[in-house]
Amino acid sequence: MNCADNSGDRNLYIISVKGIGARLNRLPAGGVGDMVMATVKKGKPELRKKVQPAVIVRQPKPWKRTDGVFLYFEDNAGVIVNPKGEMKGSAITSTVGKEAPSYGHILPATAVS
Repeated sequence: MNCADNSGDRNLYIISVKGIGARLNRLPAGGVGDMVMATVKKGKPELRKKVQPAVIVRQPKPWKRTDGVFLYFEDNAGVIVNPKGEMKGSAITSTVGKEAPSYGHILPATAVS
């Protein structure tokens, strides 16, 4: 998964999805706006090999908004946050789904591009 902020990360690897319960033979899946636990695969050496919370901001699988519009992006992307949900970077460098800031994990001012 690509990193969409300027925190120094380039590639993230999702380990788990927060708030997803267990069910036999079901894989835990996350969508736009979900908080996940991730590690940095490419980026600054001081950020690598540590488990950090992140929020998904783009996904290629189409989803339906409440107004009936189907939306999808060309790649998966997320931003690194702290355990409270505040962004680690100061800006988001690319497009973001409207659903990501509405969940309260990302400040809406930084999500506007």
